[in-house]
Amino acid sequence: MKRLIKLLVNDKDYELAVEPNQTLVDVLRYTIGLTGTKKGCEVGDCGSCTVIMDGKPVNSCLVLAVQADGRVIRTIEGVEADTGLHPLQASFVEKGAVQCGFCTPGMVLSAQSLLERNPKPNEAEIRTAISGNLCRCTGYQKIVEAIHDCSEKMTR
Repeated sequence: MKRLIKLLVNDKDYELAVEPNQTLVDVLRYTIGLTGTKKGCEVGDCGSCTVIMDGKPVNSCLVLAVQADGRVIRTIEGVEADTGLHPLQASFVEKGAVQCGFCTPGMVLSAQSLLERNPKPNEAEIRTAISGNLCRCTGYQKIVEAIHDCSEKMTR
């Protein structure tokens, strides 16, 4: 039996009927149509489904949609600035931190959450913040450099 939930996703209200076992990642991708949130391992190991829920990064594959009722969600589609790419996204491009792109939405959201809490993180703090996000292409160094670069630009 479906249950009615309300979500605020990227500053837009949604009222949806969901199955009790439906995950947040499935609602975001297949019901709302926000395909930037990727489905990877579906067991919380890879971080490709990372979204920001009530200000904290979460693996949306591990959150049932009914658990997200009344919550504020930000996906990668909600990161872009009015004038184009968010400075963090621009740093990822400039520093070559985007390879295949599968991990990028989750990495950006984990990094953005870090920078909102700590605008000037050190390398260890950056690595800890993205430790739940797996990347198979870059070896993480360029990702760490991109986050550090964005931090430097935003705190000048």
